[in-house]
Amino acid sequence: MEARLLTPRQVADFLQVDFRTVYHLLRSGKLSGVKVGRVWRIRPVDIEEYLETYSNRKTGKSKTLQK
Repeated sequence: MEARLLTPRQVADFLQVDFRTVYHLLRSGKLSGVKVGRVWRIRPVDIEEYLETYSNRKTGKSKTLQK
């Protein structure tokens, strides 16, 4: 099991978007996440999957998480 879970704000910082955008992506199902109580948590692998799915398809390039 992957131990590291990220908050929506951490994901927003990584993607360089507003944190409300991350919440929108979570609610729409475009970005997978887990609700723990009332708060969202996102696995790094879910961010990678989102980027692969919604990256610029013409170039085939996507961002990857730096570890």
